[in-house]
Amino acid sequence: MQYNPKRKSHSIRKTPYHITASLKMSTELFKNQDDVIVLEQPLPAGQEPEPSDDMKQEETMIMRINTNIVQTLYEALYQGDTETVSSLLATDLEWWFHGPPRCQHMKRVLTGEYTPKAAAFRFEPRDVTAVGTACVIAEGWEGADAYWVHVWTLKDGIIIQFREYFNTWLTVRDMTTKAKRPVDLGWGSGSTRRGSRTLWQSRPRDLFNRSLPGLLLAV
Repeated sequence: MQYNPKRKSHSIRKTPYHITASLKMSTELFKNQDDVIVLEQPLPAGQEPEPSDDMKQEETMIMRINTNIVQTLYEALYQGDTETVSSLLATDLEWWFHGPPRCQHMKRVLTGEYTPKAAAFRFEPRDVTAVGTACVIAEGWEGADAYWVHVWTLKDGIIIQFREYFNTWLTVRDMTTKAKRPVDLGWGSGSTRRGSRTLWQSRPRDLFNRSLPGLLLAV
């Protein structure tokens, strides 16, 4: 079965954080957990040179910095520190949402519909992981009723893109180059499939027995 999510976009003109966001929403859920959709077209495959030790150290440092930035964002949101939030987000933040429309909790906070402390839902990440030098993924869950994944894209220390998935299993795969060997990032075997390698996948311990729609994000 093929599924094409409906998206609609509009601009948020003014917010407490001075964000002009392009909001692209997918308001329908998959009917089957096994359905998969690629949200981004991968770059053409090519031969990449092996990174030097200096490059690896620099990448590790950037990943650590990006992780700290995202963690700081959640702490600032929790404390209602709008000045810090504004300093971390681009003014033209690009935004994607997938899940039930009623679950757009982060949008309501960032657009000022809810204040952080009065929000009906508070995001408390269970895990924050850097994937490459431009992406940080956070996930959290509350019992068996709510599971969320946030994919943050950063450039020069500023968050420029945000993807939010609510009650959706997410798998992130590197589709640009063929994986030479399995990569263990701490939550799986780093299995390969069709020349790609898994960079990240949902792992909420409390929800493994629950049937949720699945998405594949290709980077």
